[in-house]
Amino acid sequence: MNKIIEIEGLSAGYDNKTVLQDVNLTVYKDDFLGIIGSNGGGKTTLLKVILGLLTPQNGKVRFYDQGKEVSTVRIGYLPQLNNIDKKFPISVYEVISSGLASQKKWFRSYTPQQHGRIEEVIELMDLKELINRPIGELSGGQLQRVLLGRAIVSQPQLLILDEPNSYVDKRFESHFYQLLEQINKESAIILVSHDIGTVLAMVKNIACVNETLHYHSGNDLTEEWLDQKYACPIEIIGHGHLPHRILKTHKH
Repeated sequence: MNKIIEIEGLSAGYDNKTVLQDVNLTVYKDDFLGIIGSNGGGKTTLLKVILGLLTPQNGKVRFYDQGKEVSTVRIGYLPQLNNIDKKFPISVYEVISSGLASQKKWFRSYTPQQHGRIEEVIELMDLKELINRPIGELSGGQLQRVLLGRAIVSQPQLLILDEPNSYVDKRFESHFYQLLEQINKESAIILVSHDIGTVLAMVKNIACVNETLHYHSGNDLTEEWLDQKYACPIEIIGHGHLPHRILKTHKH
């Protein structure tokens, strides 16, 4: 299997505080990795390191393309909704096209091929009737589609989703996860979420981040593994195609 990212002996944090210690992880070309963990456990810190927004204190992060080590790979990123400034005066088309900004030559327009790719993604996200709409006028589900379109328009080798269930519009939720299955045929996916039930229903492998990283191949977790690695007692309940999770009685 071709790997995309290899993390070895990683420690990371802020100022003099270490948040992650001795993290080892390999993400493969067709992977769909779910990352779970309690608040403050280091999930966001790990994402920042992968995205190049935070320099590790120790360890290595290596990227690969076709089996060869490279300096970076194309990464698409869908941030949490609360990190988006909906007052910024920009249209749906402009947001999605911004995902190709790094591939556009300075002071040049997008090429016909790039415009074609943008229109292809707009069609895929079912946003044709909204292309000129300012993002401040969109519902949560509509904005989610726009940001997902921006994340995939460059045809990334890796797509990172940070708490995608934070979007309040549930009408698009089932279609959203169907889209992820389709995207996963072309891109590896890392999905970070507090909703363990949703993660288990979607992903191929699991990583629990709680100061360090515990990897589990497959998504058939046991309560005992979760209790030990998540450091918070959890019970999983199946409910259709999108199981949910509840917390059992516990001190915190």
